[in-house]
Amino acid sequence: MGGHDADIIVVGGGHAGCEAALACARMGASVLLLTLGWDTVAAMPCNPSIGGPGKAQLVREIDALGGEMARNIDATYLQMRLLNTGKGPAVRSLRAQADKAAYGARMREVLRRERNLAVEVAHVVGVEVGADGSARGVVTRERGPVRAAAVIIATGTYLGGTIHVGDRSWSSGPQGQPAAEELGHALAKLGLRLARFKTGTSPRVRKDSVDVSKMQEQRGEVLPFGFSFETGGTRPDQELCWLTYTTPRTHEIIRANLGRAPLYTGAITGRGPRYCPSIETKVVQFPARERHQVFLEPETRNGDVMYLGGLSTSLPADVQEEMVHSVPGLEDAEIVRPGYAIEYDCLVPTELLPSLETKKVPGLFAAGQINGTSGYEEAASQGLIAGINAVLKIRGKEPFVLERSEAYIGVLIDDLVTKGTCEPYRMMTSRAEYRLTLRQDNADLRLTEKGHGLGLVPEERYERFLARRRLVRDEIERLTGTVVPGDAETARMLAAIGTAPLQAETSLGDLLARPEVTYEKLAAIDPGRPVLPQDVVQVVEIELKYAGYIRKQRGQIERARRLESRLLPLHVDYWSIAGLSREAREKLSDIRPRSIGQAARISGVSPADIMALLAYVESGRHRGEDSELGV
Repeated sequence: MGGHDADIIVVGGGHAGCEAALACARMGASVLLLTLGWDTVAAMPCNPSIGGPGKAQLVREIDALGGEMARNIDATYLQMRLLNTGKGPAVRSLRAQADKAAYGARMREVLRRERNLAVEVAHVVGVEVGADGSARGVVTRERGPVRAAAVIIATGTYLGGTIHVGDRSWSSGPQGQPAAEELGHALAKLGLRLARFKTGTSPRVRKDSVDVSKMQEQRGEVLPFGFSFETGGTRPDQELCWLTYTTPRTHEIIRANLGRAPLYTGAITGRGPRYCPSIETKVVQFPARERHQVFLEPETRNGDVMYLGGLSTSLPADVQEEMVHSVPGLEDAEIVRPGYAIEYDCLVPTELLPSLETKKVPGLFAAGQINGTSGYEEAASQGLIAGINAVLKIRGKEPFVLERSEAYIGVLIDDLVTKGTCEPYRMMTSRAEYRLTLRQDNADLRLTEKGHGLGLVPEERYERFLARRRLVRDEIERLTGTVVPGDAETARMLAAIGTAPLQAETSLGDLLARPEVTYEKLAAIDPGRPVLPQDVVQVVEIELKYAGYIRKQRGQIERARRLESRLLPLHVDYWSIAGLSREAREKLSDIRPRSIGQAARISGVSPADIMALLAYVESGRHRGEDSELGV
């Protein structure tokens, strides 16, 4: 290890830290994962669920690249559902309710079995920096300096964590673990800018104190696929979830106690998540709404605790009890843990390069909620990318960066490092401009080749991927190349499946593009078709049914890539470029975009500024000024 205790140190055992450590180890680097507690590795302190719109796409991309989250949830879920089935394929998304105890236990076992990976319980209080300004390890409270060639910080909400329940607050991370106070101060001393964010959780109640007869059942589904492309269909033995609603009485209780709510007393100063607000915020911001959904979701298969999704709060414990009892079915519910808010420090994400390496401290990477995101899936995605790039960094190789047109992970990271965020960032399908080509069903076709090239997808799995890809390609070619005549017999068969007759001979692929025609219905006039796995049929049907839209989107991607290929020097003096506005000079100097395309996405950089940058690049002056292009 060249005088190092490990090649790479990962600080934090949450979802980001687990993916980062596994990626590094699987790429052949020696890894030391430092965590505050072995039992809190891969913990789910908020809602124990994985997936949903935008998030499911992230999980499938993690899997396609060789990460662990998808396999872990497929092995430990309590319930699985496919959301948005009545909408287009771009927004269809898996969601799983997790057994949080089993999820953490399995991930700990995966870490324990991984070669090149050691886990140690330690309090990290600083980052060691060499004479050249690069990260050289960390400082722990227990044994002082621990050396490494690169460091990944994945501290979640522990950095400067403060818990709030009503007028009571105390220094803490989630799950009762100590907050990481000293590390935050150390990062600030390195010149890294920090922001203050807030998130929260709902009360948990005892299952046997709930009257589910007053609620609506939420059943899981038997599906032909799971999150991982290596997983078969879902199990039939799934747990029930339940849906109920708040009442006008609930809202009266909340309004009457806003003077005791830390969100409104000024006790909480950090910005909370816009798309997952507390129940107090929902009642205040939507006064006309008579009710809000409350989901009762089991936390474990054999336990007796249920999570009240949709009821996140930091009201005092006595108010929470009164509020919960006003909800149908929860009149006698016993709260086993009240909801709480947690404030924490995070990096201003424009401090990062697209590789998730910090700009000011080479060799120091950051992943997860420390970068201003919310959610387990967003954290795991960043952990995987930070791990990959930490290994590439110490090997002297170019970083691995996914473009917005290649993956939701690319959208996530580009949004963070280019635009920053003033609140906890949540991935949604609406953030991806190319979402029709970035579907959850084709994540492996987009990314598994890259994962194999990085050494994260083993050969046996890669061979299975190649076989699936061949099936998809062969079936698309067969359908587009098989022509049916526009005769009376064809018209009779088409009428039987509910579609109009042909005006002339047409391919099966063009027939499948009709809205009312499905792959299954097409079997009536396609007797020679091969027997294919359902996940292959799904991709084939979407690719042909939306072929025109997909072609148009791929044309847009190609035009955007031309701007992405126009690289900018890392250290250019933007103040010397003629034609740039003052705001553009300030923003470009701060963010240091790697390409004209990235520069165009920076808030405050106008089309006129982009024209000035293009003129600068085309003049060739940047080559004499700085030969190191954006990475």
